[in-house]
Amino acid sequence: MSTLIGVVQSAPSGRVGFDTDTKLDLATAKLFRQSGYDFCLRYVSLGSESSYDLDHDEAQAILDAGLALMPVQHVRYAGWLPDATLGTQTGQTAANNAIQVGFPPKVNVWLDLEGISSSATTQNVIAYCNSWYDAVAQAGYLPGLYVGANSILDSQQLYSALKFQHYWHSLSIVPNVAVRGYQMIQSNGGTVHGIGIDKNITQTDTEHSQIQWLIRQT
Repeated sequence: MSTLIGVVQSAPSGRVGFDTDTKLDLATAKLFRQSGYDFCLRYVSLGSESSYDLDHDEAQAILDAGLALMPVQHVRYAGWLPDATLGTQTGQTAANNAIQVGFPPKVNVWLDLEGISSSATTQNVIAYCNSWYDAVAQAGYLPGLYVGANSILDSQQLYSALKFQHYWHSLSIVPNVAVRGYQMIQSNGGTVHGIGIDKNITQTDTEHSQIQWLIRQT
């Protein structure tokens, strides 16, 4: 698959974007851009690509509309059990899907961490996350972590036990990431231009780091 036309950039603070599980075409993406949205996150699969997942043509249309773009991987069913082996497999799939879409290296690829079984151990959650991180980083991407409901880990574990440097705060009530905080904050977006979305705002964390997105310069 050919590489998407765009450049990797640090996201300035205060930029407004959205994530959605709905495919976008060029016309709809342009409507979002005209409505003041700066970026978009779209989903890649846990396994083989399905018809509603991000593909190369959709990604290029989003970029051509003037929106920056990052991929986020779907989460498993509620009550799933993580471990290191599953983290490696899932991270390799995320990386392979990002490659198939055409993302260049150094873009944030996001792990959606939520819905974990209450019987899961923190050790297994940490092992899953760090194995996922390694698989995605090995492909040249910058792994990011979406901290959702029932992600098990506390504030200090999110910071000191994980390899991540990029964190995304979900709609849910979740711990702060000790020391560094978050680089992106999610809020409820509702339906915009007929598309169900969640809204997101970028910020620089306390260690002066920012998310890394792909954008087409005009």
